[in-house]
Amino acid sequence: MATTCSAWSRRQFLGTLVYWHQATRWVSESGDKGWFRSLFVHKVDARKDAHSNLLSKKETSNLYKIQFHNVKPECLEAYNSLEADVQNKLHFDEDYPCEVVGSWNTWYGEQDQAVHLWRYSGGYPALTECLKKLNKNKEYMEFRKERAKMLVSRRNQLLLEFSFWNEPMPRPGPNIYEMRTYNLKPGTMIEWGNHWARAIKHRQENNEAVGGFFSQIGDLYVVHHLWAYENLQTREETRNSAWQKEGWDASVYYTVPLIRSMESRIMIPTKSSPLQ
Repeated sequence: MATTCSAWSRRQFLGTLVYWHQATRWVSESGDKGWFRSLFVHKVDARKDAHSNLLSKKETSNLYKIQFHNVKPECLEAYNSLEADVQNKLHFDEDYPCEVVGSWNTWYGEQDQAVHLWRYSGGYPALTECLKKLNKNKEYMEFRKERAKMLVSRRNQLLLEFSFWNEPMPRPGPNIYEMRTYNLKPGTMIEWGNHWARAIKHRQENNEAVGGFFSQIGDLYVVHHLWAYENLQTREETRNSAWQKEGWDASVYYTVPLIRSMESRIMIPTKSSPLQ
């Protein structure tokens, strides 16, 4: 029995070699650019630069910070009020090179969570300048102590924005926001960017694309896509309509294998958020 299986395996292996040899020769002789060559179209060349330089916007030097604050359930209302007061002061104070892009509470996803997105115009130097000033600001330091009493945990990331995504700008409401977070396999960020540079056109017709970011400090190889919808039904209809557009299915097919895990948050903007 073992001899028979071994002989069958050798025949199968030899048959496969013959098949691929014939297929390769057929493509070479015919010059066909069809299905066989398409197997290799999506290979990404070896990197010759950091993905932060290849994928981020060259015309701006914006750096983004995203904060995830898990709040004690009984403190959420007080937390939102306190956070809004401090955010407004920093947002409109010209001495601080930062601005609030958006501020939300998670509706579906991790409960009793606040999410804040900040923009630092001027990159890392602006961030450093802002932190130095805040550390000398007694009012802000008191705010941090008071806020700490309301939190269960917190974490943050520093982000850059993809060059091919929309610039996140203030918008009127009411809207709900979806943040889709993708944890990618290390080394796949450029491949992700190559596919989404083509795919994003399929998701802009209904003005749902708000911003796309990738992490630089904190959890690495993390992508955040931010979308705005009128409501959950509109979200469903808008997402379904993308599948009717030629090329969207291929984008999904080639990006799914790059993902280690993913998460969707449905978020409601706070009263002071520029993104309503």
